[in-house]
Amino acid sequence: MLQNLFDSHGHYDDPRFDEDRRSLLLSMENSGVVRIMNIGNTTSANLAGIELAKEYPFLYCTVGIHPDQSAEIYAQNSPAYLDVLAQQSEFSKCQAIGEIGLDYYYDDNAPRPIQKIIFEQQLALAKDLKLPVVIHSRDAAQDTMELLKKYQPKGIVHCFSGSADMAKEVVKLGMYVGFTGVITFKNARRALEAAAAVPLDRLLIETDCPYMAPEPFRGKRCDSTMVERMAIRLAQIKGVEPQQMADITCENAFQVYNMER
Repeated sequence: MLQNLFDSHGHYDDPRFDEDRRSLLLSMENSGVVRIMNIGNTTSANLAGIELAKEYPFLYCTVGIHPDQSAEIYAQNSPAYLDVLAQQSEFSKCQAIGEIGLDYYYDDNAPRPIQKIIFEQQLALAKDLKLPVVIHSRDAAQDTMELLKKYQPKGIVHCFSGSADMAKEVVKLGMYVGFTGVITFKNARRALEAAAAVPLDRLLIETDCPYMAPEPFRGKRCDSTMVERMAIRLAQIKGVEPQQMADITCENAFQVYNMER
């Protein structure tokens, strides 16, 4: 079993963990998991993440508004949500603004211009607060890169689904790239090419739990005990030992999230 694993992106506020959240989280130490970043994506998830971070010493959090929520936030016609995010970010274990970004996968999602407005507002907030960002980008590579180049944030493009060329662009901006259980899938050629293009000092592993469970758990609820499989697969891609990959990605996560051990 690998040690020193840092799950850089999970959602333990999700209702799918309601029945066994506490016992599962208390098992992490025996699974080699030393840190978990609970990622906010709605107003309620942000608050829940803060409460979880208060309860579990190894769990930290971020706060942000996911692109799926953009239309709802925009309809409020008020910048007050930014003040709320800024206030939440003052919590001592809040390490970033996220997840924020663009998602063009569903046609009935929030209109693209509105998504871009909310994304840009949060990028500007993170810059003002001097915090890193956690970026969600799905079928929106061009618009995502344009705004990242404009604001030059520190942070992560999580659950990376872009091309190898996009991964290289992200790295040139000084950002990190997170890979989920997708890299264990048989049809993951694009993700594997992207992972191969990212230098070791910019790689992160994540579960995005309860989503994106790796093989052989695909289709089941994911949790941080499975992040080991991402480390093993990335180690194969990069030609290093699995424990070395765990150590590297753990150190990278501490760096990007500005955390001390």
